[in-house]
Amino acid sequence: MNERTPEPAQPRTPTAVCSRCGTTAGGLPVTWTCSVENGTRLYFCDTCARDHLRSIESRLDSAWW
Repeated sequence: MNERTPEPAQPRTPTAVCSRCGTTAGGLPVTWTCSVENGTRLYFCDTCARDHLRSIESRLDSAWW
């Protein structure tokens, strides 16, 4: 018999999307910030995180920024 074995699935690199500006990045860059708001995990790019650092440190929800 000539059976073909299926190719192993290639792991997909997840795409991270900034919850503030919509910037995308392959994988999750170490310079991005993660926040959990109302049980939802949100990611913010390094630019947005720098722009709103005081709000993040004050633990304000991103809706207040």
